[in-house]
Amino acid sequence: MAIEIPYKIYLEESEMPKAWYNLRADMKVKPAPLLDPKTHKPATLDDLSAVFCRELAQQELNETDAYIEIPEEIRNFYKMYRPSPLVRAYCLEKKLGTPAKIYYKFEGNNTSGSHKLNSAIAQAYYAKKQGLKGVTTETGAGQWGTALSMACSYFDLDCRVFMVKVSYEQKPFRREVMRTYGASVTPSPSETTEIGKKILAAHPGTGGSLGCAVSEAVECAVSNEGYRYVLGSVLNQVLLHQSVIGLETKTALEKYGIKADVIIGCAGGGSNLGGLISPFVGEQLRGEANYKFIAVEPASCPSLTRGKYAYDYADTGMICPLAKMYTIGADYIPAPNHAGGLRYHGMNTTLSELHAQGILEAVSYQQTDVFAAAEEFARIEGILPAPESSHAIRAAIDEAMKCKETGEEKTIVFGLTGTGYFDLAGYKNYNDGKLQNYIPTDEELAQSLAKLPNIG
Repeated sequence: MAIEIPYKIYLEESEMPKAWYNLRADMKVKPAPLLDPKTHKPATLDDLSAVFCRELAQQELNETDAYIEIPEEIRNFYKMYRPSPLVRAYCLEKKLGTPAKIYYKFEGNNTSGSHKLNSAIAQAYYAKKQGLKGVTTETGAGQWGTALSMACSYFDLDCRVFMVKVSYEQKPFRREVMRTYGASVTPSPSETTEIGKKILAAHPGTGGSLGCAVSEAVECAVSNEGYRYVLGSVLNQVLLHQSVIGLETKTALEKYGIKADVIIGCAGGGSNLGGLISPFVGEQLRGEANYKFIAVEPASCPSLTRGKYAYDYADTGMICPLAKMYTIGADYIPAPNHAGGLRYHGMNTTLSELHAQGILEAVSYQQTDVFAAAEEFARIEGILPAPESSHAIRAAIDEAMKCKETGEEKTIVFGLTGTGYFDLAGYKNYNDGKLQNYIPTDEELAQSLAKLPNIG
Protein backbone atom coordinates (compact mmCIF):
# COMPACT_ATOMS: atom_id res chain seq x y z
CA MET A 1 0.00 0.00 0.00
CA ALA A 2 1.41 3.38 -1.03
CA ILE A 3 2.15 5.85 1.75
CA GLU A 4 0.26 9.13 1.42
CA ILE A 5 2.70 12.03 1.46
CA PRO A 6 1.48 14.98 3.57
CA TYR A 7 1.66 18.55 2.34
CA LYS A 8 4.25 19.33 4.98
CA ILE A 9 6.75 16.86 6.38
CA TYR A 10 7.72 17.87 9.89
CA LEU A 11 10.50 16.28 11.88
CA GLU A 12 10.51 15.86 15.64
CA GLU A 13 13.00 17.83 17.75
CA SER A 14 14.77 14.54 18.42
CA GLU A 15 15.37 14.17 14.66
CA MET A 16 17.24 17.48 14.37
CA PRO A 17 20.93 17.19 13.42
CA LYS A 18 23.31 17.07 16.37
CA ALA A 19 26.34 17.64 14.17
CA TRP A 20 27.07 19.68 11.05
CA TYR A 21 28.26 17.79 7.97
CA ASN A 22 31.61 18.79 6.44
CA LEU A 23 31.45 17.82 2.76
CA ARG A 24 35.16 18.44 2.18
CA ALA A 25 36.00 15.38 4.26
CA ASP A 26 34.43 13.18 1.55
CA MET A 27 35.98 15.01 -1.41
CA LYS A 28 38.95 13.25 -2.99
CA VAL A 29 39.95 16.47 -4.73
CA LYS A 30 39.75 19.20 -2.10
CA PRO A 31 39.04 22.87 -2.76
CA ALA A 32 42.18 24.92 -3.29
CA PRO A 33 43.43 26.59 -0.09
CA LEU A 34 42.86 30.22 0.79
CA LEU A 35 45.95 32.33 0.19
CA ASP A 36 47.42 35.24 2.12
CA PRO A 37 46.76 38.33 -0.06
CA LYS A 38 50.33 39.60 0.41
CA THR A 39 52.51 36.48 0.34
CA HIS A 40 50.23 34.27 -1.78
CA LYS A 41 51.05 31.40 0.57
CA PRO A 42 48.29 29.21 2.09
CA ALA A 43 46.56 31.09 4.89
CA THR A 44 47.33 29.67 8.34
CA LEU A 45 45.11 29.45 11.40
CA ASP A 46 46.87 32.49 12.85
CA ASP A 47 46.35 34.41 9.60
CA LEU A 48 42.62 33.74 9.59
CA SER A 49 42.26 34.26 13.35
CA ALA A 50 43.33 37.87 12.93
CA VAL A 51 40.11 38.46 10.98
CA PHE A 52 37.72 35.67 12.06
CA CYS A 53 36.91 34.09 15.42
CA ARG A 54 39.55 31.44 16.07
CA GLU A 55 37.19 28.48 16.33
CA LEU A 56 35.49 29.55 13.09
CA ALA A 57 38.92 29.79 11.44
CA GLN A 58 39.56 26.20 12.58
CA GLN A 59 36.30 25.14 10.93
CA GLU A 60 37.31 26.97 7.78
CA LEU A 61 40.50 24.93 7.53
CA ASN A 62 39.04 21.57 8.58
CA GLU A 63 39.01 19.12 5.67
CA THR A 64 39.17 15.86 7.62
CA ASP A 65 36.28 15.69 10.09
CA ALA A 66 33.07 14.65 8.32
CA TYR A 67 30.94 15.70 11.28
CA ILE A 68 31.44 18.55 13.74
CA GLU A 69 29.26 18.61 16.84
CA ILE A 70 26.74 21.45 17.13
CA PRO A 71 27.12 23.02 20.60
CA GLU A 72 24.08 22.51 22.81
CA GLU A 73 23.41 26.25 23.14
CA ILE A 74 23.18 26.56 19.35
CA ARG A 75 20.92 23.49 19.11
CA ASN A 76 18.64 24.98 21.73
CA PHE A 77 18.41 28.21 19.73
CA TYR A 78 17.68 26.21 16.57
CA LYS A 79 14.66 24.69 18.35
CA MET A 80 12.92 28.09 18.20
CA TYR A 81 12.40 27.65 14.45
CA ARG A 82 13.81 24.26 13.48
CA PRO A 83 13.21 21.67 12.18
CA SER A 84 11.86 23.59 9.20
CA PRO A 85 9.20 21.94 7.02
CA LEU A 86 9.75 20.09 3.77
CA VAL A 87 6.66 20.96 1.70
CA ARG A 88 5.12 19.02 -1.19
CA ALA A 89 4.05 21.58 -3.81
CA TYR A 90 0.87 19.72 -4.78
CA CYS A 91 -0.87 22.86 -6.04
CA LEU A 92 2.07 23.86 -8.23
CA GLU A 93 2.29 20.34 -9.67
CA LYS A 94 -1.41 20.44 -10.55
CA LYS A 95 -1.19 23.88 -12.16
CA LEU A 96 1.80 22.84 -14.27
CA GLY A 97 0.20 19.54 -15.24
CA THR A 98 3.50 17.78 -14.68
CA PRO A 99 4.13 14.19 -13.60
CA ALA A 100 7.06 15.49 -11.56
CA LYS A 101 6.83 15.59 -7.79
CA ILE A 102 8.04 18.92 -6.39
CA TYR A 103 9.22 19.56 -2.84
CA TYR A 104 10.68 22.67 -1.26
CA LYS A 105 12.56 23.10 2.00
CA PHE A 106 11.13 26.27 3.55
CA GLU A 107 13.64 28.33 5.52
CA GLY A 108 11.55 31.48 5.96
CA ASN A 109 9.82 30.49 9.20
CA ASN A 110 11.83 32.77 11.51
CA THR A 111 11.84 36.52 12.14
CA SER A 112 14.89 37.11 9.96
CA GLY A 113 12.87 35.58 7.12
CA SER A 114 15.63 33.38 5.72
CA HIS A 115 18.11 30.54 6.18
CA LYS A 116 20.83 32.97 7.25
CA LEU A 117 20.04 32.57 10.95
CA ASN A 118 21.46 29.02 10.87
CA SER A 119 24.99 30.39 10.55
CA ALA A 120 24.45 33.76 12.24
CA ILE A 121 23.68 32.17 15.61
CA ALA A 122 26.70 29.88 15.29
CA GLN A 123 29.08 32.70 14.45
CA ALA A 124 27.70 34.91 17.23
CA TYR A 125 28.08 32.00 19.68
CA TYR A 126 31.76 31.56 18.86
CA ALA A 127 32.36 35.32 19.06
CA LYS A 128 30.80 35.39 22.54
CA LYS A 129 32.74 32.28 23.58
CA GLN A 130 35.97 34.06 22.55
CA GLY A 131 35.07 37.02 24.74
CA LEU A 132 34.70 39.56 21.95
CA LYS A 133 32.88 42.87 22.24
CA GLY A 134 31.22 42.59 18.87
CA VAL A 135 31.38 41.69 15.20
CA THR A 136 31.26 43.46 11.85
CA THR A 137 29.74 42.25 8.61
CA GLU A 138 28.31 43.19 5.24
CA THR A 139 24.86 42.53 3.87
CA GLY A 140 23.37 42.79 0.39
CA ALA A 141 19.61 42.32 0.27
CA GLY A 142 19.61 42.39 4.07
CA GLN A 143 18.76 38.84 5.10
CA TRP A 144 22.21 38.19 6.56
CA GLY A 145 22.36 41.53 8.36
CA THR A 146 18.94 40.88 9.86
CA ALA A 147 19.87 37.39 11.01
CA LEU A 148 23.18 38.49 12.50
CA SER A 149 21.51 41.38 14.30
CA MET A 150 19.12 38.90 15.92
CA ALA A 151 21.93 36.55 16.89
CA CYS A 152 24.09 39.32 18.34
CA SER A 153 21.14 40.62 20.34
CA TYR A 154 20.68 37.13 21.80
CA PHE A 155 24.31 37.04 22.96
CA ASP A 156 24.54 40.75 23.86
CA LEU A 157 27.19 41.52 21.21
CA ASP A 158 27.66 44.77 19.33
CA CYS A 159 26.82 44.35 15.63
CA ARG A 160 28.06 46.72 12.92
CA VAL A 161 26.59 46.15 9.47
CA PHE A 162 27.75 47.64 6.16
CA MET A 163 24.80 47.36 3.78
CA VAL A 164 25.21 47.64 0.02
CA LYS A 165 24.07 51.19 -0.68
CA VAL A 166 21.52 50.35 -3.39
CA SER A 167 19.84 47.86 -1.03
CA TYR A 168 20.08 50.31 1.87
CA GLU A 169 18.02 52.72 -0.22
CA GLN A 170 15.64 50.15 -1.76
CA LYS A 171 14.91 48.20 1.44
CA PRO A 172 14.53 50.64 4.34
CA PHE A 173 12.34 48.26 6.34
CA ARG A 174 14.96 45.52 6.30
CA ARG A 175 17.38 48.13 7.60
CA GLU A 176 14.98 49.06 10.39
CA VAL A 177 14.64 45.46 11.53
CA MET A 178 18.43 45.38 11.98
CA ARG A 179 18.32 48.59 13.97
CA THR A 180 15.46 47.25 16.07
CA TYR A 181 17.72 44.38 17.09
CA GLY A 182 20.42 46.88 18.07
CA ALA A 183 22.72 46.86 15.05
CA SER A 184 24.27 49.95 13.48
CA VAL A 185 23.74 50.00 9.70
CA THR A 186 25.98 51.98 7.33
CA PRO A 187 25.40 52.29 3.56
CA SER A 188 28.41 50.99 1.63
CA PRO A 189 30.64 52.31 0.22
CA SER A 190 30.87 54.95 2.92
CA GLU A 191 33.13 57.71 4.15
CA THR A 192 33.66 55.91 7.47
CA THR A 193 36.53 53.70 6.25
CA GLU A 194 39.65 54.35 4.21
CA ILE A 195 38.67 51.65 1.72
CA GLY A 196 35.20 53.14 1.37
CA LYS A 197 36.69 56.52 0.56
CA LYS A 198 38.95 54.97 -2.11
CA ILE A 199 36.05 53.11 -3.70
CA LEU A 200 33.92 56.27 -3.80
CA ALA A 201 36.80 58.17 -5.38
CA ALA A 202 37.19 55.50 -8.06
CA HIS A 203 33.43 55.00 -8.59
CA PRO A 204 31.60 58.25 -7.74
CA GLY A 205 27.90 57.74 -7.05
CA THR A 206 28.16 53.95 -7.08
CA GLY A 207 25.39 51.85 -5.54
CA GLY A 208 28.06 49.55 -4.15
CA SER A 209 28.54 45.80 -4.17
CA LEU A 210 29.04 43.01 -1.66
CA GLY A 211 32.76 43.11 -2.43
CA CYS A 212 32.83 46.78 -1.38
CA ALA A 213 30.88 46.14 1.80
CA VAL A 214 33.11 43.18 2.73
CA SER A 215 36.19 45.39 2.50
CA GLU A 216 34.68 48.02 4.77
CA ALA A 217 33.50 45.46 7.32
CA VAL A 218 36.93 43.80 7.48
CA GLU A 219 38.69 47.15 7.89
CA CYS A 220 36.28 48.06 10.68
CA ALA A 221 36.93 44.75 12.45
CA VAL A 222 40.73 44.83 12.32
CA SER A 223 40.76 48.51 13.34
CA ASN A 224 38.75 47.97 16.54
CA GLU A 225 40.05 45.89 19.43
CA GLY A 226 37.71 43.13 20.54
CA TYR A 227 35.98 42.79 17.17
CA ARG A 228 36.09 40.16 14.45
CA TYR A 229 34.57 39.96 10.99
CA VAL A 230 31.81 37.42 10.20
CA LEU A 231 30.46 36.49 6.77
CA GLY A 232 27.04 35.20 5.75
CA SER A 233 28.03 33.16 2.71
CA VAL A 234 30.99 32.10 0.52
CA LEU A 235 33.14 30.66 3.34
CA ASN A 236 33.26 26.91 3.99
CA GLN A 237 32.45 27.46 7.67
CA VAL A 238 29.10 28.94 6.54
CA LEU A 239 28.35 25.94 4.32
CA LEU A 240 29.14 23.76 7.32
CA HIS A 241 26.54 25.53 9.50
CA GLN A 242 23.97 25.54 6.70
CA SER A 243 24.29 21.76 6.31
CA VAL A 244 21.41 21.53 8.82
CA ILE A 245 19.17 22.33 5.83
CA GLY A 246 20.35 19.35 3.81
CA LEU A 247 20.55 17.00 6.77
CA GLU A 248 16.94 17.74 7.73
CA THR A 249 15.83 17.44 4.10
CA LYS A 250 17.53 14.07 3.76
CA THR A 251 15.95 12.78 6.99
CA ALA A 252 12.49 13.99 5.93
CA LEU A 253 12.76 12.30 2.53
CA GLU A 254 13.97 9.05 4.04
CA LYS A 255 11.11 9.14 6.56
CA TYR A 256 8.67 8.60 3.69
CA GLY A 257 10.90 6.57 1.40
CA ILE A 258 11.27 9.39 -1.13
CA LYS A 259 14.29 9.47 -3.48
CA ALA A 260 15.17 12.86 -4.94
CA ASP A 261 16.32 13.03 -8.56
CA VAL A 262 17.01 16.76 -8.97
CA ILE A 263 18.14 19.13 -6.19
CA ILE A 264 18.12 22.87 -6.90
CA GLY A 265 19.31 25.94 -5.04
CA CYS A 266 19.80 29.61 -5.81
CA ALA A 267 23.46 30.64 -5.83
CA GLY A 268 25.07 33.91 -4.83
CA GLY A 269 28.01 33.08 -2.59
CA GLY A 270 26.76 29.53 -2.07
CA SER A 271 25.53 29.29 1.53
CA ASN A 272 22.03 27.86 1.09
CA LEU A 273 22.90 25.85 -2.01
CA GLY A 274 25.88 24.26 -0.30
CA GLY A 275 23.91 23.61 2.85
CA LEU A 276 21.06 21.96 0.95
CA ILE A 277 23.10 19.72 -1.33
CA SER A 278 26.09 18.81 0.87
CA PRO A 279 24.73 15.57 2.43
CA PHE A 280 23.44 14.42 -0.95
CA VAL A 281 26.74 15.23 -2.69
CA GLY A 282 28.48 13.25 0.04
CA GLU A 283 26.29 10.25 -0.80
CA GLN A 284 27.19 10.59 -4.46
CA LEU A 285 30.90 10.94 -3.77
CA ARG A 286 30.79 7.77 -1.66
CA GLY A 287 29.01 5.92 -4.47
CA GLU A 288 25.79 5.46 -2.51
CA ALA A 289 23.41 7.43 -4.76
CA ASN A 290 23.23 9.64 -7.81
CA TYR A 291 21.58 13.06 -8.21
CA LYS A 292 21.37 16.03 -10.55
CA PHE A 293 22.46 19.20 -8.73
CA ILE A 294 21.62 22.61 -10.19
CA ALA A 295 22.94 26.00 -9.07
CA VAL A 296 20.78 28.92 -10.23
CA GLU A 297 22.24 32.41 -10.48
CA PRO A 298 21.20 35.79 -11.90
CA ALA A 299 22.22 36.65 -15.44
CA SER A 300 23.45 40.00 -14.15
CA CYS A 301 26.03 38.41 -11.82
CA PRO A 302 26.95 35.11 -13.53
CA SER A 303 30.02 33.75 -11.73
CA LEU A 304 29.43 30.02 -12.42
CA THR A 305 27.97 30.33 -15.92
CA ARG A 306 30.30 32.98 -17.35
CA GLY A 307 33.08 33.42 -14.81
CA LYS A 308 36.62 32.10 -14.67
CA TYR A 309 37.87 29.44 -12.26
CA ALA A 310 40.84 31.21 -10.76
CA TYR A 311 42.23 32.79 -7.62
CA ASP A 312 40.60 36.12 -6.90
CA TYR A 313 40.15 38.57 -4.08
CA ALA A 314 37.11 37.99 -1.92
CA ASP A 315 36.56 41.74 -1.64
CA THR A 316 36.89 44.87 -3.76
CA GLY A 317 39.47 46.37 -1.39
CA MET A 318 41.70 43.31 -1.87
CA ILE A 319 42.47 42.78 1.82
CA CYS A 320 40.77 39.42 2.43
CA PRO A 321 42.39 36.04 1.66
CA LEU A 322 42.49 35.00 -1.97
CA ALA A 323 40.13 32.18 -2.93
CA LYS A 324 40.17 29.91 -5.96
CA MET A 325 36.62 30.14 -7.20
CA TYR A 326 34.44 30.86 -10.18
CA THR A 327 34.56 34.63 -10.35
CA ILE A 328 33.68 37.56 -12.57
CA GLY A 329 36.23 39.75 -10.80
CA ALA A 330 36.28 41.49 -7.42
CA ASP A 331 35.98 44.85 -9.17
CA TYR A 332 32.65 43.91 -10.78
CA ILE A 333 29.65 45.91 -9.53
CA PRO A 334 26.17 44.64 -10.49
CA ALA A 335 23.75 47.01 -12.22
CA PRO A 336 21.77 49.24 -9.78
CA ASN A 337 18.48 47.95 -11.19
CA HIS A 338 19.32 44.39 -10.14
CA ALA A 339 16.55 43.55 -7.64
CA GLY A 340 17.01 39.81 -7.19
CA GLY A 341 19.89 39.66 -4.72
CA LEU A 342 22.69 37.12 -5.29
CA ARG A 343 25.07 39.92 -6.20
CA TYR A 344 28.44 38.52 -5.07
CA HIS A 345 31.19 38.33 -7.68
CA GLY A 346 32.44 34.84 -6.79
CA MET A 347 31.31 31.40 -5.63
CA ASN A 348 32.27 29.31 -2.61
CA THR A 349 35.47 27.30 -3.17
CA THR A 350 33.86 23.92 -2.46
CA LEU A 351 30.97 24.53 -4.84
CA SER A 352 33.40 25.90 -7.41
CA GLU A 353 35.42 22.68 -7.25
CA LEU A 354 32.24 20.59 -7.58
CA HIS A 355 31.29 22.62 -10.65
CA ALA A 356 34.77 22.18 -12.12
CA GLN A 357 34.42 18.41 -11.62
CA GLY A 358 31.05 18.38 -13.40
CA ILE A 359 29.10 17.35 -10.29
CA LEU A 360 27.26 20.67 -9.99
CA GLU A 361 25.46 22.14 -13.01
CA ALA A 362 24.72 25.86 -13.32
CA VAL A 363 22.08 27.95 -15.07
CA SER A 364 21.27 31.66 -15.03
CA TYR A 365 18.06 33.64 -15.51
CA GLN A 366 17.10 37.23 -16.22
CA GLN A 367 15.30 38.91 -13.37
CA THR A 368 11.96 39.37 -15.15
CA ASP A 369 11.79 35.59 -15.64
CA VAL A 370 12.63 35.12 -11.96
CA PHE A 371 9.93 37.52 -10.74
CA ALA A 372 7.40 35.89 -13.08
CA ALA A 373 8.12 32.57 -11.40
CA ALA A 374 7.88 34.23 -7.97
CA GLU A 375 4.48 35.67 -8.77
CA GLU A 376 3.19 32.36 -10.14
CA PHE A 377 4.44 30.53 -7.04
CA ALA A 378 2.89 33.09 -4.67
CA ARG A 379 -0.50 32.81 -6.35
CA ILE A 380 -0.47 29.02 -6.34
CA GLU A 381 1.40 28.01 -3.17
CA GLY A 382 0.50 30.96 -0.94
CA ILE A 383 4.01 32.09 0.01
CA LEU A 384 5.58 35.31 -1.27
CA PRO A 385 9.14 34.14 -1.97
CA ALA A 386 12.34 36.12 -1.66
CA PRO A 387 13.72 37.12 -5.08
CA GLU A 388 16.82 35.01 -4.37
CA SER A 389 14.70 31.92 -3.69
CA SER A 390 12.72 32.62 -6.84
CA HIS A 391 15.73 31.73 -8.99
CA ALA A 392 15.39 28.18 -7.66
CA ILE A 393 11.63 28.28 -8.23
CA ARG A 394 12.20 29.28 -11.87
CA ALA A 395 14.57 26.36 -12.40
CA ALA A 396 12.27 23.92 -10.59
CA ILE A 397 9.35 24.93 -12.81
CA ASP A 398 11.50 24.49 -15.92
CA GLU A 399 12.66 21.05 -14.77
CA ALA A 400 9.06 20.07 -14.04
CA MET A 401 7.98 21.18 -17.52
CA LYS A 402 10.72 19.03 -19.04
CA CYS A 403 9.14 16.10 -17.20
CA LYS A 404 5.78 17.06 -18.69
CA GLU A 405 7.31 16.86 -22.16
CA THR A 406 9.03 13.51 -21.57
CA GLY A 407 6.50 11.93 -19.21
CA GLU A 408 9.20 11.25 -16.60
CA GLU A 409 8.07 11.18 -12.97
CA LYS A 410 11.13 12.77 -11.42
CA THR A 411 11.26 14.07 -7.87
CA ILE A 412 12.49 17.67 -7.68
CA VAL A 413 13.65 19.29 -4.44
CA PHE A 414 14.54 22.95 -4.17
CA GLY A 415 15.45 25.38 -1.44
CA LEU A 416 12.95 28.11 -0.61
CA THR A 417 15.43 30.21 1.32
CA GLY A 418 13.08 32.86 2.63
CA THR A 419 10.17 35.23 2.22
CA GLY A 420 9.98 38.38 0.09
CA TYR A 421 8.02 40.77 2.30
CA PHE A 422 10.98 43.16 2.55
CA ASP A 423 11.56 42.98 -1.21
CA LEU A 424 8.38 44.70 -2.33
CA ALA A 425 10.24 47.45 -4.19
CA GLY A 426 11.38 44.79 -6.65
CA TYR A 427 7.90 43.32 -6.88
CA LYS A 428 6.46 46.80 -7.42
CA ASN A 429 8.86 47.47 -10.30
CA TYR A 430 7.95 44.11 -11.81
CA ASN A 431 4.19 44.73 -11.47
CA ASP A 432 4.59 48.25 -12.93
CA GLY A 433 6.55 46.87 -15.89
CA LYS A 434 9.64 48.83 -14.86
CA LEU A 435 11.92 45.96 -13.88
CA GLN A 436 14.73 45.89 -16.41
CA ASN A 437 16.95 42.98 -17.33
CA TYR A 438 20.67 43.52 -17.45
CA ILE A 439 23.22 41.08 -18.82
CA PRO A 440 26.86 42.18 -18.72
CA THR A 441 28.66 42.11 -22.05
CA ASP A 442 31.67 39.93 -22.69
CA GLU A 443 33.73 43.12 -22.77
CA GLU A 444 32.54 44.19 -19.32
CA LEU A 445 33.38 40.84 -17.82
CA ALA A 446 36.73 40.73 -19.59
CA GLN A 447 37.57 44.15 -18.18
CA SER A 448 36.82 42.96 -14.65
CA LEU A 449 38.57 39.60 -15.09
CA ALA A 450 41.66 41.35 -16.43
CA LYS A 451 42.29 42.54 -12.86
CA LEU A 452 42.56 39.04 -11.39
CA PRO A 453 45.73 38.56 -9.31
CA ASN A 454 48.60 36.78 -11.02
CA ILE A 455 48.98 33.55 -9.06
CA GLY A 456 51.64 31.20 -10.37
